[in-house]
This record gives sequence, C-alpha cells and structure tokens, in this order.
Amino acid sequence: MRASFRLGRVAGVPVGVNWSVLVIFALIWWGLSASQFPRAYPDRPGGLYVLSGLVAAVVFFLGLLAHEVSHAIVAKRNGLEVGGITLWLFGGVAELRGEAKDPGAELRIAGIGPLVSFCIGLVFGAFAIILAQVGYRGLLLGVLAWLAGINILLAVFNVLPAAPLDGGRLLRAAVWKWTGDRTRASVVAARAGWVLGAALIALGLWQFIAGRGVGGLWLALIGWFLIGAAGMEERQARMGSALRDVRVADVMTPQPQTASADLTVADFVDRYLFAYRHSALPLTEGGRPVGLVTLDRVRGVPADRRDATTLAEVACREDQLVLARPDEQLNELLPRLNECADGRALVVTDGNLVGIVSPSDISRAVQRGSMRDQLAGRR
Repeated sequence: MRASFRLGRVAGVPVGVNWSVLVIFALIWWGLSASQFPRAYPDRPGGLYVLSGLVAAVVFFLGLLAHEVSHAIVAKRNGLEVGGITLWLFGGVAELRGEAKDPGAELRIAGIGPLVSFCIGLVFGAFAIILAQVGYRGLLLGVLAWLAGINILLAVFNVLPAAPLDGGRLLRAAVWKWTGDRTRASVVAARAGWVLGAALIALGLWQFIAGRGVGGLWLALIGWFLIGAAGMEERQARMGSALRDVRVADVMTPQPQTASADLTVADFVDRYLFAYRHSALPLTEGGRPVGLVTLDRVRGVPADRRDATTLAEVACREDQLVLARPDEQLNELLPRLNECADGRALVVTDGNLVGIVSPSDISRAVQRGSMRDQLAGRR
C-alpha cells in the first residue's frame, strides 16, 4: 500500500498516509458526532459533538500509528529493515523488509502491536472509570469510553489466527516452531486468513440482507480484503520457497547492452529498438549505472519531441535505481524490486554494472525452483 503523502518520521521510520484514510476518518467522525454521541449524551451543543468526534477520530488514528510503530521498533531490534509505515483504509501497515530469523522473532514482532493497542485501551478505560466514579457524565467520558472499546476491539481482532492479521503471524510462528518449516507455516496462516475472510463475507451479507444496515457490507469488504491479502501471502510464501538459496548471479542477465544517457530518444528508436531484444536498457557512464530506460518510458515521448529529448530525461534516475550484488540472495532482493516502478534491478560489482535482473528472470527462477521442490517431494 503506497502513501499518498508523508507525515515525517517516527523512531527513524518514514510515516505516510494513503488517501483512503480520509474515507474511514470521515465515517468515524460523522458516526460519532452525528449519531453515537448525541444519542448517548443528548442536549449538548452541536459544535461540541463535532469537536468530540474529531478528537476521538484523531486519537484513534494516533493509536493505530502507535500499533504500527511498535511493530517497526521490535522488527528493527530483531535485525529487520523497515521501509516505512502507511496508514490506510483498513488501519495501518509496517513495511518490513526480509523475514524474521526464527519463530521467536516472529512472535515478538507480531505480538507487540496488539499488546500496544490493548494497553492503550486499558489506559483510556481506566480514565473513563475514574471519571464515572467521581460522578462526571460529560462528553469526555463518552470519548474515553469509545477509545477504550475501539482499541481493545482492535487488539482482539488483530490476534485472530489468520493472515495477514497479527494473529496470523502468531499462528505462523507457532506452526513454524512446531514443524520447523517456514513455508508450511506461512501457507497454514494464509489459508486460515482465507477461511476468516469467507466467514466475514458470509456474516456481512447475512446482516445486510437481514436489514441490519451497511455495517454488514463493511464486514463483507473486510472479508474480501482478507481473502485477497491471504492469497497474496500464500503465493509469496511459495515463491520464497522456490527461490530458496538462489543468488542474484544465478538469474541475472550478465553484461547487458548499455547506452549513454546523452543519447536521444530518436537515436534509441533507430539504433536499439529493433536490435535489442530486451525491454529495458541501463544507462552508464564509465561502466557505472546512472539510469534505466524502458520501452514504456520511451513510448510516453511524443514523436515530434524525440529528437530533442535525451534518454536521461525519461529514464529512471540514478537515485531511484534498485542495485544488487551478484552474491546477494534473490529473496532479499525481491522486496526492493517490488518498490521499483520499472521492476528491474541492476547488478553491480565495485560500482560497475555486471548484470540486470528482470521480471522474466524472476519468473524463470520461480519455475525452476518450483520444479525442484516438486521433484524433491516425490523422492
């Protein structure tokens, strides 16, 4: 999930927000200020309802951020890189690069998020109880009670044993510890996510048909998301197994054709387009990669501007390139490759270009790895 805009850094981790957050933020704000708070605390000024709903919604998302930041901090302490945190329609996601080294690390990384949400809920609940005990009955009590309930509910939902929820990670850690097989554990957690998603869809549709409002449709939407995410996790797990012990040097195309960044698009079309069988061309200076141009980028240049446009102007810039080492594990490269819009990595040794990895190279490696695993399973 990509961030639409950045908020800054928390604990050294970039934090962004996807535009879809605005949807759920507006729904929460409207639901609290227009319905829940006026019903529970009647005869207050309308502006007070609006302000209370706004405060509750903002604090709720700060709690979501704390949940994801806790994942990121524990992941970093367990040797994983964190690319960033993004808040979006269904909560938040911490982008972890790589895999936990053992079931214990997986348990710690997955478990800290729900624990933080649960503790936040307890803190708000304690304050609400104190105010109730001293006889306070204002809107602040409603805000605190709602924040307590929603954070505890968030913690409980997240520990359901189904990927991609935190509970799915906990399940994966348990199965991994029990079987010693990371891939099998990932598949078990993903299929549990599929079952939970199907159950939520069925429950949501039943509630909607029974006339219980749009809440049923929201449940069905969450279930649909879980099924999609669980399926993706299973595919990634199987891909990771197929690419086990495969190095970048094993799949790269060595010594690829290169071009100068000063070459015009017109010259590229005339000299390279039909003579070069690949759809991406690294740009180099003195053997060092300085860019990457693809056919898709070239197509975007109008025909009447090709003589005056250089490849450097349309290429993926040097600071956007995904670089890899020949001895690097391919599984470690994949997360970085997925971030690149061009989907390719340039392989370097001592700063000089020695190869390129494309999606077709990855696909062939996955096919060979899958065949290897199938043949090994038949022995």
